[in-house]
Amino acid sequence: MKQTLILLAGYPGTGKSYLAELLMKQFTGFEILSPDEIKEEFWDAYGFRNEQEKEELIQKSWVEYYHRMEWKFTRGISLLSDYPFSHKQHDQLQEVCDKHHVQIITIRMIADLDVLFERQKKRDLDASRHLGHIVKEYHKGICLKCHEEADNLLDYDEFIQRCTCRGYGTFALGTTLQLDVTDFATAPYEELMIRINELLEFQ
Repeated sequence: MKQTLILLAGYPGTGKSYLAELLMKQFTGFEILSPDEIKEEFWDAYGFRNEQEKEELIQKSWVEYYHRMEWKFTRGISLLSDYPFSHKQHDQLQEVCDKHHVQIITIRMIADLDVLFERQKKRDLDASRHLGHIVKEYHKGICLKCHEEADNLLDYDEFIQRCTCRGYGTFALGTTLQLDVTDFATAPYEELMIRINELLEFQ
């Protein structure tokens, strides 16, 4: 198998983490590299007092993300990475993969935006959601009685604006496959697995 980066891209709330689990079970030799997990590591390590400090940590987390990616590529490791990738990451991802001769497969996950907003809201309110995503000030150990108290929850208009203006639904790198997950029950996961297997075998 050629060294590969599989990007699980597309809109928030499309079930990228679930698909990542399926792919990790189906295909051996991959490791997960998650931008959100690195963000959460930085938030826990340093905390932030306001939105400016939060943004500074997010930018530092992206530097760390590409550093870890390069480190793994130099050791021949194939990666799977899930995030609502946009034009902000496009060129640097292409550059890193070209440098290390790594093929890219993008799975762009789409769905009805109204459905996705409800999923996103449910995820943000879930107790397992890292508070750093939904508050303006954070230090490890803080807690809220419930996530509804968070002061940085996305409202509908902002969610739609992000989805339509950031290019989540058009992101493409390498061989790009599109998966509609408006209804998880009917999403063609098996067909997707067959196509990915073909790409991994023949490229």
